[in-house]
Amino acid sequence: MQHSIVFLDRSTLDAKVRAPSFPHSYKDYDVTAPGEIVERLKGATIAITNKVPLREETLAQLPDLKFIAVAATGTDVIDKACAKSRGVVVSNIRNYAFNTVPEHVFALAFALRRSVVPYVEDVRAGRWQESDQFCFFDHKIRDMRGSTLGIVGYGALGKSVAKIAEAFGMKVLAYDVFPQPGLVDLDTLIRESDIITLHAPLTPDTKNMIGARELGMMKPDALLINTGRGGLVDEDALAEALKAGKIGGAGFDVLTVEPPKNGNVLLDLKLPNLIITPHVAWASQEAMQILADQLIDNVEAFAAGKPTNVVES
Repeated sequence: MQHSIVFLDRSTLDAKVRAPSFPHSYKDYDVTAPGEIVERLKGATIAITNKVPLREETLAQLPDLKFIAVAATGTDVIDKACAKSRGVVVSNIRNYAFNTVPEHVFALAFALRRSVVPYVEDVRAGRWQESDQFCFFDHKIRDMRGSTLGIVGYGALGKSVAKIAEAFGMKVLAYDVFPQPGLVDLDTLIRESDIITLHAPLTPDTKNMIGARELGMMKPDALLINTGRGGLVDEDALAEALKAGKIGGAGFDVLTVEPPKNGNVLLDLKLPNLIITPHVAWASQEAMQILADQLIDNVEAFAAGKPTNVVES
């Protein structure tokens, strides 16, 4: 059969997407609004989506759809149970961000640990120029070496982060919902870590896994880094902890709702120890090309009757 392929949000991927090697028709859209999904996917057998949701009410109107290729690792935008019941195969992208996400974790951690942002702001405001000595010490600076890094979610990304941390001379603690040798429980990790970085998937069990209780257990100068999913952290509780000075700072690349068109409690904070980047930890040029190549690999594998990277639930 000749497949009909539709990419719903092509603008989310800044990389070359090669043409699949089998007979097909292809159409892509830079962005797709919720009300446009069904019309654009009518007759399509393969849908490619990054963040455009495909829920039960949408899938019910797409009888020709056979395969959903998610151009990301997270698949929470897909009603996977409904897709399975309708015989629609879902695949995702795996192990492509093994450099870019860990590097972003440490970019955020170093910036916070060494107070880079407040010092840059001070220089821009002319404070250094007015100093009566060669430097000033208004903001605390801490070394990475000798500190303890807690990794929540010890899959491929968590292990990549651990390798970098060990090279910096850090002690590593790790927790995962799936038992592995040498891991610690979550409470121990939270209490003992100087920096906590989140790499768990967002599921009903992990939603708000870091809330007021957990934030209250952290060291008063500890940092919380989140490049996973915004919903892993209770953002209201984090805002209160930051305002009250209960933790040392936070570096987030993700928020619960993205983009935050209606605002977000963290965006209201104007604090030197809070850094928010716009979900770009995954987006090095190298990583995006790996993603794009694997995306078409997944599509070709499905068309050949041997689907890969299948997501069951």
